[in-house]
Order: sequence, then C-alpha cells, then structure tokens
Amino acid sequence: MAVSLQDRYGSLVDAKLRYTIVQKVGSVWNNKYEGNPKAGAVKIPVRDTEATVAAYSKTAGAAKTFTNGSFATLNITKDYAVNEVIDNYDVASVPDNIVADRVDSAGYSLALQINTDATAALIDGGTESSDTAALTKTTVYDAIVDARTALSTAKVPAQGRYILVTPTVMALLIKSPEFIAASNLGDEVKESGAVGRIAGFTVFEDATLAGIKSKATNDVEFIAGHPDWCCRVEEWAVEPHVQDLNGSGDYIGACAVQGRKIYDHMVTKAAAVYIKAHA
Repeated sequence: MAVSLQDRYGSLVDAKLRYTIVQKVGSVWNNKYEGNPKAGAVKIPVRDTEATVAAYSKTAGAAKTFTNGSFATLNITKDYAVNEVIDNYDVASVPDNIVADRVDSAGYSLALQINTDATAALIDGGTESSDTAALTKTTVYDAIVDARTALSTAKVPAQGRYILVTPTVMALLIKSPEFIAASNLGDEVKESGAVGRIAGFTVFEDATLAGIKSKATNDVEFIAGHPDWCCRVEEWAVEPHVQDLNGSGDYIGACAVQGRKIYDHMVTKAAAVYIKAHA
C-alpha cells in the first residue's frame, strides 16, 4: 500500500515544528469583530465610550440613554504564502529528512511574517513616549512604571496588560531586582509564551522588535498595552503541508511545501498601546 507524503514526513515535522507567534490572540491581540473575513473586511468595536450611569428614582426609574459605541472597518489586506518545490530524488540523497525540515521552516516563516506585521500595527496605532533616552539596568523599571501610569490614566484595565520587549531590554530586566522570573508564573501563563511579570505587565520577549523604528524613527525598546483594543483577524489559512505535484503537468517525482495565511490587525485606541523608543 502506498504511503502518503504527509504520513511519510508527518512524525518528523511534528517533532520539529517551530510554528509559534509571540503576539498571540488572548495575550496581545483579541479576535472580536463582526462580519465575515472572506468578504474582505470586518467591523471592529472601537470601545471608545462607556455606559452612562444615572441616579435611580423608585418612582420615576432612571433616565434612558442610548448606546453610542462605534465600529471601525478593518480591510483584510495581508495575504502571504509559501510554495516551495522539492524534488523527491534529491530528498532521498539527503540525510535528516529535508522535507520535514522545510515544512517546519514554512510554519516558522509564516508565523514570523504575522508577528512582524503585528508589530508594525502596534507601532502605527499606538502612542510613543516622549522619553527618548536609551534604557539601562537602572532605568528600565522606572520606564515600565511610566508605561503603567500612562495606561492607567487612559483607563486601560490593569488585568491582562502585556509588555513586549526586545532581547536587549529583556537582558536588562533579568538584571533588574524587580523582575519576577518565569518560574514563578502559573502554568497557564507560561503556556502563552510569557517569560515573567513586572509592574503588573506579563512580559514577552519579542525579537521582531529588534531594529524596528517607531513613527518618530526612534529604535523601539518595548511596547506595552492591552488586548481589548488590539484586534487580529486570522480566520482563513492553509496550514503548512506537503503537496504531491505528480499530475500537475509540470513536475514529475516532486512535491511542494505549501502554506498560506490571510489576516490583518487594527489598534482602536492609541492610548491603550504605549511605545518606548530611544533616539
């Protein structure tokens, strides 16, 4: 009985797959929207107003108010794919199965693209700090407390806040006495990819921030925010897999590593995303 390409390489792929997005839904982003992404656009709740509270009278009740929350339109514009042809003859001559390695690489590369685009959306939609001094071991905690104060002033909930840091800032945090190591986090938090907590923020080390410029063309050091105002739509995908190309009309004895992701991001409240960068 013939063995399918997926069965042939599946166990190796499962053992190696690095498909991981640092900026996960639930930790950094939410997926609350109205509409069908396949239509090319969805409606995102802006959450820019709160319900009105009025005095209540036992005889007259309370004055009626009307809901005035608004929605923003998010056009789904990001469409990326991997379509890498591999000759099965070459595979047979290469140890440590090359196909499994390329499926792994496809998953990683697509995840990295999503994360990179997510970073760009946070920077574009957030608010940059006026403090442009480079962080040091002695100033990093104070800077994060400033971010905490800014979010609290903007009435961003304390529960659920995140902070994304570059590898360089992560090194400063590790040397900071205020940093709580990942071993003190609960299992559920650690499964999200978090590496610790500080000043009420769950900390994620995000390498896609390294070398990224802010809107003011400064070097981003960290981004702090809350997922309630950061929306990701990622409802259509073809996960990385091995596709047999026999019968394609062009390739004989070959397969392809294929995968595709369609998605987009939106920040609906600039004050809910705080960006620290240095000149």
